[in-house]
Amino acid sequence: MIGGASVEDTLTLWASLLREAKQRIRPLFTQDRVAISAGQFLDGLLGNEPRKTGWMRAEAAGDQGPWRQQAILGRGRWDADALRDIVREYALERFPMKTRFW
Repeated sequence: MIGGASVEDTLTLWASLLREAKQRIRPLFTQDRVAISAGQFLDGLLGNEPRKTGWMRAEAAGDQGPWRQQAILGRGRWDADALRDIVREYALERFPMKTRFW
């Protein structure tokens, strides 16, 4: 038990929250395949590999090489400011501050 919830319940909750995060960022990408690659990129960052190189992330995603993963960061067209806003909104929803200092 972790904090009153079973490990299975905790993993189910985490998987649900990760799916929700991927759904929130989906509108940033114009093509489904790019959105899927972005989701796989996120999976790789959250994975248990001690080093997060492009090759290791690609391998974890089942890609032949790092090109698809690298394209998200280097050649992909998406709005970094919009991603920041999505992450900020998500954080404020999940971790509401009782006292704001700004």
